[in-house]
Amino acid sequence: MTGFGRAEVSAGPIAISVEARSLNHRHLDVTVRLPRALAGLEMDARRLIQSRLQRGRVEITVQLAPAAGGSLQQLRVDQRLAAEYVARARALGAAVGVDGDVTLAWVLERPGVVTLEDADAPAPDTVWPVLSDALAKALDELVARRATEGEALGVELHALTADLRAQVDLVEARAPAAAARRAERLRERIRALLGDATIDEGRILSEVAVWAEKTDVREELTRLRAHLAEFAHVLDTGEVVGRPLDFLIQELGREVNTIASKGDDLEVSQAALAAKGLIEKMREQVQNLE
Repeated sequence: MTGFGRAEVSAGPIAISVEARSLNHRHLDVTVRLPRALAGLEMDARRLIQSRLQRGRVEITVQLAPAAGGSLQQLRVDQRLAAEYVARARALGAAVGVDGDVTLAWVLERPGVVTLEDADAPAPDTVWPVLSDALAKALDELVARRATEGEALGVELHALTADLRAQVDLVEARAPAAAARRAERLRERIRALLGDATIDEGRILSEVAVWAEKTDVREELTRLRAHLAEFAHVLDTGEVVGRPLDFLIQELGREVNTIASKGDDLEVSQAALAAKGLIEKMREQVQNLE
């Protein structure tokens, strides 16, 4: 969800430039920085951004400048104040007996006669088409860059999915033999305790059957495979996938945790532990997807 976009649009006397940046974030968090003259358009800008993006910490910076040959400032001349300066200067000269007349240069240097002020703020209905155009173009570039990053992350997530599927295969292959190993370990313990006494094979098989039922992971493996298939399908849709994949990551983690809690075999436990690590890597990468 990282990306950058920039655009500038000119119309009439104004030019508007927009920079859009985005960082990874679980939800959509938008910050819009507008010049004071455009502050009234913030909600319109937010609506446009929300229509294009679903996740990420997005920062939008807007600058307003004059178009080529234009200006956002204007000179104000206070003629009444200038006339008063002239009248007072002449009156003072006559009163103190000083000859000479005031010059235009002298008048222009008097405080308040000439001031530089911001031009009147442009009307929102004339500015919004320019701002929306610049914002849309900046978002186009941002989205394109995010899409490029998303494709690379998709390849990595497919690879992680394949690795996770391999661990599921290992658990599935190892689990059926676990009951036989459990029965043999139980016989060995009984022999160590009873020596040459007769072993009740039926009781052993009964205990093993109870243990096998408690540690059966076939349902979890079936759901894991279904979630993995759905995960790969969602990745390939080319649509907004972040939140659906978040949900599937949670479900994958739940099934693997259950397998780990039921496991009574070293290789199964190791495979479950490896699967947890892969799911965590997938979770981190999914946070980068919209």
